[in-house]
Amino acid sequence: MKDLPKTDLATLKKDISAGKYMLFFTADWCPDCRFIKPAMPEIEKTYSDYQFLKVDRDENIDLAGEMNIMGIPSFVAYDNGQEIGRFSNADRKTKQEVESFIDSLQK
Repeated sequence: MKDLPKTDLATLKKDISAGKYMLFFTADWCPDCRFIKPAMPEIEKTYSDYQFLKVDRDENIDLAGEMNIMGIPSFVAYDNGQEIGRFSNADRKTKQEVESFIDSLQK
């Protein structure tokens, strides 16, 4: 998973204007983020049509604010620069919940 450098929403949208992307908002101190982290390589492999970008919420606090990300871990999906879905709340997320979210985008 590639780390997203510090950025803003306008730059991000330009950078992800072609292709499918999944933003994974996380932070090192977040216990619920650490809970899902071990499952992420398998999720990435299963959904290889998405490029996964790890977004450090603390480093990108302004971006998180612009995107209205209030809880982590959170997932935001983009297709050719357009947001197509988000799984964003302050709850712990299981591998099955993340996969169900991504599956719901395929419809």
